Amino acid sequence: MKRILIISGPTGSGESTVTNLLIKKYPIFKRLVTATTRKPRLKEKNQRDYYFFSNKEFCEKIKNGEILEYTYIKNRGVYYGTYFPDLNQKIRDGYNIIVNTDHVGTKFYKKYYQAASIFIKAESLAAIEKRLLARQPKMTQAELQKRLNNAATEIKKEEKFYQYTVINKQGKLPETLKKITAILKKEGYPLKKAKK
Repeated sequence: MKRILIISGPTGSGESTVTNLLIKKYPIFKRLVTATTRKPRLKEKNQRDYYFFSNKEFCEKIKNGEILEYTYIKNRGVYYGTYFPDLNQKIRDGYNIIVNTDHVGTKFYKKYYQAASIFIKAESLAAIEKRLLARQPKMTQAELQKRLNNAATEIKKEEKFYQYTVINKQGKLPETLKKITAILKKEGYPLKKAKK
């Protein structure tokens, strides 16, 4: 039985919104809380949004096997990875786990957990631009361009690593969820928690 689902996508694709709505609709799903060495952003809480570690702590956890899969983002000097105590606890508690990861994590979860992988993307780069500006109206042109370039690169380089691509059109979230539910049923994920 499949227990891990990968949902990924570039900035502005709606990956987080889709993940949260899926959890709301099917409470058997929970999001994996990723470990990182980046600093918390506004309102982010340790152990709820991320497990925040220093570089030293992160490297120690790699050594002692608590972090088995990770990525180092060179241009930001930041690590992201799977914190296994969190993953294993959620599996023991009978949940399906949604992992928002990159292609490194995707390969790992496909190999060791037979996870199905879904790449979420907006209908166009223009749609991503609209969403980014709606979220952060004061974003500079340079920052906007950088994010759009990153999104274009991610779509080009990452999409091929995923089994399914779902286009999340503006204002059509129920349709997106319907497509994902169909994938979950096809892949054999339980949508209700087993009674004890």
